[in-house]
Amino acid sequence: MTSNEPRPPADGTPDDERGPFDVPRELQRHLPGLRAFLRARAGPGVRARLRNSDLVQAVCVEVLEHAPCASFANTAAFRGWLYTTAMRKLVDNKRWLTAEKRDMARDRPLGEQQGEEDASFVAFASELTPSMEVIGRERVRQIEAALDALPEAQREVLLLARMVGLTHAEIAAQTGRTETSCRQILRRALLKLGEELQRRGFDLGKG
Repeated sequence: MTSNEPRPPADGTPDDERGPFDVPRELQRHLPGLRAFLRARAGPGVRARLRNSDLVQAVCVEVLEHAPCASFANTAAFRGWLYTTAMRKLVDNKRWLTAEKRDMARDRPLGEQQGEEDASFVAFASELTPSMEVIGRERVRQIEAALDALPEAQREVLLLARMVGLTHAEIAAQTGRTETSCRQILRRALLKLGEELQRRGFDLGKG
């Protein structure tokens, strides 16, 4: 599968053969990716003040509350809606932190992430570069730091393409950019991420 092909259902069953769309089931199936995406997308300032598990829970609550009013043709449509909701929650929380006049750069970090959060992040980190080998949890913080070093636009497009699995067209619609711009940003993001990972001792020459 290429970096911008939609992810298939976990059980391999085509969408049109899965029966009525089961939002709770699909949400449960997407939880590992949602955890990893929110953790990577939040940035160090938000991670210092808000637990990833709280962000995930807030997204899940909103998704389940609005599910009866939503209609999804397939898993890709649900995934797009889920991550749109996730990004909106992140924006809302960043605004709240700003309104509270909190110094996110100086705030004392929260305790270590729980093992489940680390496991989700590790499981999806290999999607970021095609040649990255399976990593151990001890490298999680280094990957976070490499992602945090990317400009905001590059990190956003990279995560939508590699972690979420959106196509260039879907990313363009999600971010208000052109497909050409998204391709260029993704190319620069991959180069920058590779440099940052190599600086932290990752060997990207294998694979």
